[in-house]
Amino acid sequence: MKIRCKKVSRGKAQGKAMISKEPLSFLGGVDTKTGVVIEKDHPFEGRSIAGKVVFFPKGKGSTVGAYVIYQLKKAGAAPAAIVCEKADAMVASGAIIAGIPMVHQADAGADKITEGTVVLVNADEEYLEADL
Repeated sequence: MKIRCKKVSRGKAQGKAMISKEPLSFLGGVDTKTGVVIEKDHPFEGRSIAGKVVFFPKGKGSTVGAYVIYQLKKAGAAPAAIVCEKADAMVASGAIIAGIPMVHQADAGADKITEGTVVLVNADEEYLEADL
């Protein structure tokens, strides 16, 4: 199933979906060497976002979070792609400088994607694709 969305950061990537209804703080919330979420009580706590297509509503916290996303990329611990409900400046700028495909404002159907589903994010052509 193809789901339309809007491009934030160019590129194309595929990976297993990690889905949270909670905003994510990159500064102090994600270990920059491993990609493991260390934010206490976050649904992703203890799990690595490395190589995953990460779904969350928006970022939270300091604008330094953009640099954390870049550090994750340099360490090989970044998500394959980011899908937000509504892009915020911190996550968007981090994805752009790190070269991570990012989209937002996905059409109906994105809510049918479940944890672990393999998702293709094609930001350049503005769609998500998954077998649902």
